[in-house]
Amino acid sequence: MPRTPASPPTPDAAAPASPSADSALTHGLKQRHLSMIALGGVIGAGLFVGSGAGIAAAGPSIIIAYAISGLLVMMVMRMLGEMSAANPASGSFSVHAERAIGPWAGFTAGWSFWFLLCVAVGLEGIGAAQIVSGWLPGTPEWAWVALFMVIFLGTNLAAVKNFGEFEFWFAALKVGAITLFLVLGVLAILGVLPDTDAPGLSNLTGDGGFLPKGMDGFIIGLLASVFAYGGLETVTIAAAESENPVRGVAKAVRTAMWRIAVFYIGSMAVIVTLVPWDDPKVAEVGPFYAMLDHLGIGGAAQIMNVVILIALLSAMNANIYGSSRMARSLVARGQGPAVLGKISSGVPRNAVMFSSVFGFLCVLLSYWRPDDVFPWLLNMIGAVILVVWIFIAASQLILRRRTEREAPETLVVRMWFYPVGTIVALCAMAGIFLLMLRQPDTRDQLLATGALTLVLIVLGLLRQRRRGGDGTDGAAVSAPASDIPAQRE
Repeated sequence: MPRTPASPPTPDAAAPASPSADSALTHGLKQRHLSMIALGGVIGAGLFVGSGAGIAAAGPSIIIAYAISGLLVMMVMRMLGEMSAANPASGSFSVHAERAIGPWAGFTAGWSFWFLLCVAVGLEGIGAAQIVSGWLPGTPEWAWVALFMVIFLGTNLAAVKNFGEFEFWFAALKVGAITLFLVLGVLAILGVLPDTDAPGLSNLTGDGGFLPKGMDGFIIGLLASVFAYGGLETVTIAAAESENPVRGVAKAVRTAMWRIAVFYIGSMAVIVTLVPWDDPKVAEVGPFYAMLDHLGIGGAAQIMNVVILIALLSAMNANIYGSSRMARSLVARGQGPAVLGKISSGVPRNAVMFSSVFGFLCVLLSYWRPDDVFPWLLNMIGAVILVVWIFIAASQLILRRRTEREAPETLVVRMWFYPVGTIVALCAMAGIFLLMLRQPDTRDQLLATGALTLVLIVLGLLRQRRRGGDGTDGAAVSAPASDIPAQRE
């Protein structure tokens, strides 16, 4: 593939927004795809299942925990949206970190996120296989994971519009399910649902009160809520392959507030109002099942199994896509093996294959080494999303001023209360790190993620030094303008 001619990049220059975003990749995602990816991206298995542990720990105060962490996520998405609308790129925050801080930062943010997504693909495959194996006893779980992998490998290898179609319908089903759930919950709270009585405030104020386990329980719930929001970043990766990247990113970011408020905070408020927070079913089988069962809806377990299966399969599809695009972007900037950067019919097929194989390897490790290697992998991804958010905030703090000076017309999305808002968000992230150190259950995750991050930083600095200090010479493959730091078209 011929190299794209380019003038030498300047690390301190601000890259202009590129309407085409990524000339090597196709623009097969329509606005309806991007809108539904953004809408469905906030609804995952972490919400349907993982929130149960947070409710069991924090009680009714989980509403406040999700509100606090939701506000932080809104700020992060606003920062990311500002940079992505000004400079759309399939490498998203990795590209922004490289432009703002240096190649080592783009390397660290990008490969840590790739690692997170690939391990998550394996975890989601295992979860989906467990559900299907429960319906079909005697069938091996690994075979179901392999089948799901083959299906999504095929959709991602063919064309980006296939990924978009799968995610559109997956997201539509998830949005429909949670909307129905919320409507039923509100009707039950108002006492207008047949055969139900309005609970009033009894579940919020009784049985230990709003904060039944004190601040320790609230902190555990807060940490659980923070990591339930993972996956929102994929929409800025997908935007680079949409028909109108700038408009797509801007719209997705501007609607993030009500999506988080309705789906996450609203769900928690409905659940803890209707169901006693200490109901064993909340933690054992999930809060959504517990609420449907509480309302006497027959087949609640199977209904939730179907919804969770859809959420898991959607996440698998999205994470294979996101990891392949991140890997391809890194390679395009000379930050990885050149073979992963090959584009065929607008699709980085080698990167798709590599990411999928790595994800399936994680599945095999869960069977081969369930007591040592696999838990070690899980710990390493425990706080990666926080590391990514710190790079996003630091990059926005630097790039905003640069963009205002050199290309103010590209700031179609602006971070609230800059620079104070960004600094407050950074302080909040530092506070979460401290809380993780304080809790035994999360301390190991933080230390393992810290070790991974440190290794990547060292590797990134060594690569940068070897390539001449700024790390911009001799890109391994033909790189699109939007994925090379500060390259002008």
